Amino acid sequence: MTRKSRRLHPDDLELWGRVAKSARPLKSDLAKAFEMPDVAQQVFTPEPEKKPKKAPRHQGGTILRPTPPGAAVMHDLLPPISDALAGAAVSMDKRKFQRMTKGKLQPEARIDLHGMTLAQAHAALNGFILRAQSQGLRLVLVITGKGKTVADDGPIPRRRGALKHDVPQWLRMAPLAGAVQELREAHLRHGGSGAYYVYLRKARP
Repeated sequence: MTRKSRRLHPDDLELWGRVAKSARPLKSDLAKAFEMPDVAQQVFTPEPEKKPKKAPRHQGGTILRPTPPGAAVMHDLLPPISDALAGAAVSMDKRKFQRMTKGKLQPEARIDLHGMTLAQAHAALNGFILRAQSQGLRLVLVITGKGKTVADDGPIPRRRGALKHDVPQWLRMAPLAGAVQELREAHLRHGGSGAYYVYLRKARP
């Protein structure tokens, strides 16, 4: 059984028309949540560039830089003093030289520089060599040691075994250069690399 639709009364139609005209669309909070922003109206501000971090500084204000690999102190790059002496030309009688380097010649005097500062050792060596030559001695032994730490009263730090490396230089400088004829590392029986044979020239009358 079909139901007949009810026709609205003219007064009802007039009332509905007024309501419809006064109606306004509602925007709920839910509707606002799903609104898409107008991208064209947005202003994009680029992020500022990050400045590179400064290198760390110590309290004195100097930039700390790593030591380059392979860096070395200059005197550590020099060849060993033993190699330099071994390659030097022989200036004394060759037969006597061979006997000396084989430890078959007995030193006539010796000086031990152990425990001295560089300044003390230099002064002691000068006096010893000049006295030995004045007394007519020819072969003397200078003991330096093989590289123990030696006290130094100078402003520049010294390497280990400073005496071993400095004594040959002193023997080639005034006032000893004119007195020394030959210089070689001693044989093992006389101290080996911790001592030097110094063969002296004859003193002039």
